[in-house]
Amino acid sequence: MSASRRSGTTDELGPDEPEPGREGSDGSDLLAALLDGMDAALCALDADGTVTHWNREAERILGWTAAEAVGRAGFAGWAVRSADAEEVETRLMAAMDAPGRQVNEFALLTKDGGRVLVRTQSAAVRGPDGKPAGIYCAFSEVHAQIDLERSIALSEALLEDASWGVVLVDADLRPAVVNAHAARALGAGRTSVLGRPLGELLAQGVEELESALTHVLAEGAPPAPAELWVSVRTPEGERRRCWRSGFVRLASPLAEEPVPLGVGWLFQDVTESRQGEQEAALLRFRAQQLHRAARAAAECEDPAEAATVHLDFALAGFADHALIDRVADGGEDADRVRLVRIAATPSGAPGPSRLAGRAGLPVRYGEGHPAVQCVERAGTVRAGVGSMGAEAARAWALSRQWPADAVHALCTVLRSRGRTLGAVTFLRAAGRNAFERSDAMYAEDVAAHIASALDLSALAPRDH
Repeated sequence: MSASRRSGTTDELGPDEPEPGREGSDGSDLLAALLDGMDAALCALDADGTVTHWNREAERILGWTAAEAVGRAGFAGWAVRSADAEEVETRLMAAMDAPGRQVNEFALLTKDGGRVLVRTQSAAVRGPDGKPAGIYCAFSEVHAQIDLERSIALSEALLEDASWGVVLVDADLRPAVVNAHAARALGAGRTSVLGRPLGELLAQGVEELESALTHVLAEGAPPAPAELWVSVRTPEGERRRCWRSGFVRLASPLAEEPVPLGVGWLFQDVTESRQGEQEAALLRFRAQQLHRAARAAAECEDPAEAATVHLDFALAGFADHALIDRVADGGEDADRVRLVRIAATPSGAPGPSRLAGRAGLPVRYGEGHPAVQCVERAGTVRAGVGSMGAEAARAWALSRQWPADAVHALCTVLRSRGRTLGAVTFLRAAGRNAFERSDAMYAEDVAAHIASALDLSALAPRDH
């Protein structure tokens, strides 16, 4: 056997003479190196069906070396069962007269007698005159090919039709690929988000997300999904969302050492379910607080003390400060409502609310004060500082006779036996959200208990 056949190549499909200025062994060695470096198994046959090329991947799959394979006439008796050889070779050699590539599946024999189902792609090899001089055949194990096709199909499905968001983030923490669901969740188009910093897409929660992505790049995928609360920037404004997120680190399969390509981020929007759970938990807690307050107030001999018990139980998780004002004697019949402070939470160290107002002096509430409006309307009034600065917010609170850190207020009327007894005011500092409608409903429940206690107390007016 010639040197070219020992290296797995022959000159049967190419010219006999080397190119001018180049030695023939160089071209032969280069061709052998290229063939042996391929990830797919490859063999070639000349027009007579003789094997002319056989690379290392073909040797790995079937066990036959290039020295054992090159020069054989067809596959009968060694790479294919004799009974199947004619059909296999006919279908392979048909590629000489067919345009493009032909795909077939065959059962080939390994050197140790086993059988391997392979998928082949065959195409004609043209000689210098343009006529078919043979064929080349690339093949791989069917299960490996199917695995590859499944991986590709899965990738395409995730990036096209998935019902959850999929974002491929590069090593610089910028989106490289997004699917349609993720683009909608981010409030942008699939191409407009590519390459942009996450801070341009998210107003809040970007630090937590980037920290998670950095961790995955350094340490790998976390053992369980994480829930991230973010605010998405959209043309209509910011949207608060909760995304249940999973992360996987992406590495190149072609590198000898793992090279991180980025992070695969998959997420689902669970905002509605989480908000529902939070609201249900809040309702349970508030119902329990009302129950505990009623039990504790029932043990108070002084009805005024019972009113402060209800106030203190209502504060937990609801407000930072609270106070009770009653209508001054003759206040409802006068042209202007006058209110007397009878109880308030301590402004310094935490503790139970204190009774006050024994002297019966009216509080210096200005006209249009929320507590006064509450009594006049016999309803609930909400107020807040809006977008004021810190100094303006402090002045706003002090001018209304409230603690200096108050920025949100909720005033609820105290009514019992058809009479307006006063108002209860709940105050929140800057670290809390503004009062909402659900908060007003809870405050009205608390106010009903306080009003009942005050109606029994000597501090409350006895006559309308």
